[in-house]
Amino acid sequence: MKHSAALLLVRRRPTGVEFLLGHPGGPFWRRRDQGAWSVPKGLIRAGEPPLAAAFREFSEETGFLPVGRALPLPPVRAGRDKMIHPFALYGDLDPAATVSNRLRLEWPQASGRIWRLPELDRVDWFSLPDASQKILLAQKPILMAAAQADHNEELLPFQGRLSPLPSVGQA
Repeated sequence: MKHSAALLLVRRRPTGVEFLLGHPGGPFWRRRDQGAWSVPKGLIRAGEPPLAAAFREFSEETGFLPVGRALPLPPVRAGRDKMIHPFALYGDLDPAATVSNRLRLEWPQASGRIWRLPELDRVDWFSLPDASQKILLAQKPILMAAAQADHNEELLPFQGRLSPLPSVGQA
């Protein structure tokens, strides 16, 4: 089984709580919106603590380094062979200032044509009702657990800072 770690950034606004989601880059996702957005996440490396992996992946996919303690959320099974270990953290960033790492993708498959694409082509803040429609179905339990933690004020001690990275690693 593969293990991934995820960091869901949460912020409070006068209009309510909002969640930062990312839209995957590449031709497969180009025209998809509803049910296509994701929590920034990625595979946990051998020997890497899940929180360190969540912070690393968030940094790679947004260009912002999170600093602070994050609230562990219940693990979520995504498909038959993947377990996601999610965390939530209060913080704020300007989606227009994000810069995602790039990945190499052969598309169409077996075509020999290699593309260099951003892992996330955009990120944005969404209210809970909107985020519930945008997020991948397998990741919806992460969103709901973070919303419940916010509602119960369990997330209050988990205030983070986000620092822009000087450069984002390239794949």
